[in-house]
Amino acid sequence: MTPSRPWWMTALAIACLVTIAATFGGDLFVPEARDTEVWFGLELKGTPALLTAPLHYAIFAVGAWAFWTMRPWALTAGAGYLFYAALSHLVWSEASPHGRGWQIGLVQAAVVAAAAVLLLRARRRLPG
Repeated sequence: MTPSRPWWMTALAIACLVTIAATFGGDLFVPEARDTEVWFGLELKGTPALLTAPLHYAIFAVGAWAFWTMRPWALTAGAGYLFYAALSHLVWSEASPHGRGWQIGLVQAAVVAAAAVLLLRARRRLPG
């Protein structure tokens, strides 16, 4: 008998697919989005942004596949990505001219890190 899929693993897979669609749509139709990528909290513009955009798609595609197929490492990898995103929010808020300062970055980082902790805790709820 195969263990049943937790609803939240399906939701995480769908969230990754929606992120791909939204990011791709923004890159396709919004010039400001297409010309900027953020890595480690630092903005890349122009050609470097265009060349690295597919990496974001790939990360979320692997995430969607891993959550859908319930890979044992999916939650740990997802939490790792969220911790990275939390740090990136903090750096971006201070380093970017579009940021709103370290205080807002700290709040954003705390919210994203809390989601990462939830993913780590969710590992205990997986069947089998």
